[in-house]
Amino acid sequence: MKTFNNLYGKIYDFHNLVLAWKKARKRKTKKKYVVEFEANLRQNILQLQEELKSKNYLPLPLMTFVVKDPKTRKISKSDFRDRIVYHGLYAILNPIYERIFIQDSCAGRKGKGNLYALKKFYKYLRKVSKNGRVYKNKFNDSNYIRGYCLKADIKHYFQEIDHNILFNMLEKKITDKDLLDLIKKIVANFEMKRERELLIKECLLVI
Repeated sequence: MKTFNNLYGKIYDFHNLVLAWKKARKRKTKKKYVVEFEANLRQNILQLQEELKSKNYLPLPLMTFVVKDPKTRKISKSDFRDRIVYHGLYAILNPIYERIFIQDSCAGRKGKGNLYALKKFYKYLRKVSKNGRVYKNKFNDSNYIRGYCLKADIKHYFQEIDHNILFNMLEKKITDKDLLDLIKKIVANFEMKRERELLIKECLLVI
């Protein structure tokens, strides 16, 4: 299996961070936190670059809020500067992993949104149903094909995923220790948030 090293410097490359900032601000240009960051844009990006370069970067604590769309969900939002880092990280890692993803995986992939997923669904529907032809004696017909469609959701997937398994998978492709350490810092920030929530719940139970 081909592995990749010497990637960390590409993360904090100034051009990469500028492109990441443009991605992070998309459809959010009037948000207060974006306006504040852009009031001193160059200096803020250079500061972020220096933190990454010196390996002193640490993501800020997550902000949690509840949305209804229509299901009630608890969302954890990263600080804007951290989202720039995430986009910068994505820009370097995505080309590596995109080529090994299965064709029918649609979530979060460029050019493979809801419309692509629907087209794929109807393609397989036509295939399974023989393009809509109905067989009179379907249970005795050797040509009859029974199709199944599973609709499911993994509860709290991102909160509950085993991080040891995740990193074992990453390390099969990525051998850059500095880059892996950066990912661990980001994941640890989510873990700290979960630990803080559990601690608050325990304190409320005691009270």
